[in-house]
Amino acid sequence: MVDRRDFLAAAAAAVMGSAEAAPQLAANGGTPVRAKPLGGANWGPQYYDGKEQRQLEEVLESRNPFRFSNPLDKSKVALFENEYAARMQTKYALAVTSGTAALHVAMAALEVGPGDEVILPAWTWYSCYNTVIQAGGLPVFAEIDESFNIDPKAIEALITPQTKVIMAVHLQGNPADMDPILGIARKHRLKVLEDGSQSVGASYQGKPLGSMGDIGIYSLQQSKTITAGEGGALVTSDPYLYERACRFHDVTVRRDFPSKLGFIPGLNYRMNEFTGGVLLAQLRKLDTIIGDVRRNARRVYGGIGDLPDAHRRHLPDPDGELGTGIFLGFRTKEERQRYADAMKAEGVPVAGPGGSVILPIVPEIEQKVTVTPRWPSFSSDRGKSIRYGRECCARTIDILSRFAGVMMNPKYTERDTADAIAAVRKVHPAIVRA
Repeated sequence: MVDRRDFLAAAAAAVMGSAEAAPQLAANGGTPVRAKPLGGANWGPQYYDGKEQRQLEEVLESRNPFRFSNPLDKSKVALFENEYAARMQTKYALAVTSGTAALHVAMAALEVGPGDEVILPAWTWYSCYNTVIQAGGLPVFAEIDESFNIDPKAIEALITPQTKVIMAVHLQGNPADMDPILGIARKHRLKVLEDGSQSVGASYQGKPLGSMGDIGIYSLQQSKTITAGEGGALVTSDPYLYERACRFHDVTVRRDFPSKLGFIPGLNYRMNEFTGGVLLAQLRKLDTIIGDVRRNARRVYGGIGDLPDAHRRHLPDPDGELGTGIFLGFRTKEERQRYADAMKAEGVPVAGPGGSVILPIVPEIEQKVTVTPRWPSFSSDRGKSIRYGRECCARTIDILSRFAGVMMNPKYTERDTADAIAAVRKVHPAIVRA
């Protein structure tokens, strides 16, 4: 029989011993894990070498920087398109000037126009919303889940007879949960546009992102997996959509094979040979870049996997994500902020979900500002009745306020990832048990 006083004394001693064993946080005067803060950088430019340089030199030597001044087997852009389509396991790829251009071209290919509704996540980049508006369509926002991507469970309630497209945006290296999204689209006979801009090279159930929907688009801007500073691409396996995309991006001209379509008043989103050459060299390094960042991310995931009370970002396909950031969730935004402050003091800063915007609460979007007051997007009764603002994305706001992550870099050393693990293991228990 244990005496109650002895039991309480022993328990108190154990708690004191545990507190003494835990290292003091740098934010409270302890020694930081790192003296020099762990920093990130854009991925693709870190892999620039003589291969990109040689591609540029060849364009200069050819004196033909316009892609259609070169035969198909010599054009840097055409070679990039062929290799990109093969990498993404689609029949066709089209190179364009930016991810925004790719979205605009996709809207034209999918025939989105006045009266058509496009369902997209409340948290994504302006371009996703803007290109729907440019097409004259109506953006309809869906909540995200803890993957930071569109919540499949939130989609079906938003579908109306005017819905034409579901936009699945794969954000911060993490694939959206495509199986239920594709199932909903098939059930309602809707098109699916995948935006893989922030996840170039990631996959879902073994399939490259962008290859599962009707059309996939990518940004190749400087902050993306591979880059020429700017650039974009569109992929599809549908020849009808491909030709519409080609015509729209090239001022309605179809140069590669006899036209099957009538006139389309397109724009000029053609990629030049300098950009195509750099992207061709970068594409050939894509799997190396992805392998490097995944190796570092998996070290950190493994190093914190046994942390009690660690609530990780939802990963619909852990093997397919890039490992852009190791995100942990907290009970409140205040607790998240204490974690961020303590991690910064340790020399391993964290960041909330980034690279996107909670669009419905942007004042100009909430007020439905368009190109001109007579723009068709919000002129219908349906357009006038829809309401943006916090009421349509309360869960999105809450989720994003409670997560923070250590951002990964493909060039991190083993010491860098070990420090990231040490900092999380030091700070997280102190915050969640405070």
